[in-house]
Formats: sequence, C-alpha cells, structure tokens
Amino acid sequence: MEKFPEAHALVRDIVPVEAPIRLELADLCRAHDPVYLAAVSFDSADGRGGLAPYARNRLGLPAHPRLLARSTLETAGTVSAALAALDDGAAANLAGGTHHAFPGRGLGYCVLNDVAVTVEYLRARGCEAEHIAIVDTDAHQGNANHAYFADDPKVFTYSIHVGRNYPARKEPGDLDLPLERYVDGAVYLRALEASLPQVLEASEPDLIFWISGADCHQDDRFGQMRLTTRQMERRDRFVLECCRQSAAPTVVVYGGGYNRRAGMTGWLHAQTIRTAAELLG
Repeated sequence: MEKFPEAHALVRDIVPVEAPIRLELADLCRAHDPVYLAAVSFDSADGRGGLAPYARNRLGLPAHPRLLARSTLETAGTVSAALAALDDGAAANLAGGTHHAFPGRGLGYCVLNDVAVTVEYLRARGCEAEHIAIVDTDAHQGNANHAYFADDPKVFTYSIHVGRNYPARKEPGDLDLPLERYVDGAVYLRALEASLPQVLEASEPDLIFWISGADCHQDDRFGQMRLTTRQMERRDRFVLECCRQSAAPTVVVYGGGYNRRAGMTGWLHAQTIRTAAELLG
C-alpha cells in the first residue's frame, strides 16, 4: 500500500527509523495456529495449496508466496517497538495494528495479529510489563484482540469504533464504545475524552499499545466517521497525553486507513508519529 512509503518519507527526518528484529516461526506460533501459518506460507497465485477460497476472500489480500514473510516483517516491527518502548518510554511501528487476525484465520487485510504476537514474545522472555492496555481508536472494532485476550485478566482491551460497520460480528472487549455511523467528530471526541482516562487509571498498565487508525477521517472510504484533519490531530494529542500521564511505556502502531485523497492516509499516519515524537519523545 502506498501509505507505508508515503508516511515513511514524512517522518524519516524527524524520528530515527531502524529495521526490526528477526522473528522465527516459533515466535508466531505462540499466538497463531501452525496449520494456518503453513497455509499462508504455501499460498501461491496459481491456486495450488495455501488458503481455501473462502478464507482467501475473508482475508481480502491476493495470494502471494511472500505474504507470510511480509506480514512477519510487519509484526516484527511491533515487537521491536515494544522492546524499544520498554527501554526508552515510547516507540512506534511504521505499520502494524492488524487487529482482525485471529489465531487460526486472517480477516480484513490482517494476516498476523502483531499485538498478540508481541505480548506472547514479551511474556516468553520474562518481560516485567505484567499489565497491558490495548487502546484501539481505529474506526473498526479490534475484534481479534478482544477475542484473543478475552480470558486474560492482565490485558485490558478498549475499542472506540462505528457499531454498524466491519466486522459484522463483534467480539466483547473490556470496554467497547460503538458509535453511530458517520458520527460527527465532536461527538467522537467527547466519547473518547470521557472514557479513555478512566480506562488507563483503572487498568494501571505497565505497557500500552495504541492502535491509532487513520480511517476515522471524514474522507476515508471505509471508516464511516467524520473527523476533520484538525480533529484527528486533537484525537492524537489527547490519546498521547493520556499515555504520558499514565507513565506507562507506549507503543504506537498504525491500524487502518483508506482515504479517498491521494497521499492523505500516509499523511495522517505521519501526523500521529510526529505528535508522538513531540509529546513522548
């Protein structure tokens, strides 16, 4: 997608950008079914092996033999950002936020669940970040994260999203805020500002993952929200201020974005990263 190189070009002179660590198959298998990973790994454009047609359609991505490698690299970015945040207080992955990937199936352009893989990676290495908060402000519910951590008392899942939008089947999270379709930006911000501080105060996280999402913008094709560019910046500043006040290391990842205006999705993601560098530096 064009948004990745576009956003990278806008932030590379502002923040240090490093290549991620290397992940092994065993790192992915802590959060994903090996049978599913094998299907993705052997996927090919000629239709031999790989995902079944129904699974392919639900994923929404074309078959390619390097699909798993590409998704692993994206996930490694979130793992690397988490390790950096634990050392430095904050870090970002210039990708990630693939919150529709379940252990045994991919949905909505999400092959691997980068946050779930990262949490399991940290736990396997005895990370001291015991309590974790996932703050999801993407326009679509973080259904796979909700399902994955549903029985995990040490992970708090928060999602503010459009209620009648993808995914059709929602998963219960610790705090879900479904809003009306084409919600006005001011209404969205009031709901966010009334709920997020209480979430972080109550959950007392040792580590925060923020799935930001650029699809709340009024010109997004799929988000069904009406935040202006200025309101998107206000959202970013508010979330990051809440993270700063919580004093928890914070990992920022992209989430979705499908703007009608060329270059705008990358610009919005870059705005989030620039604001994070300013406030959490």
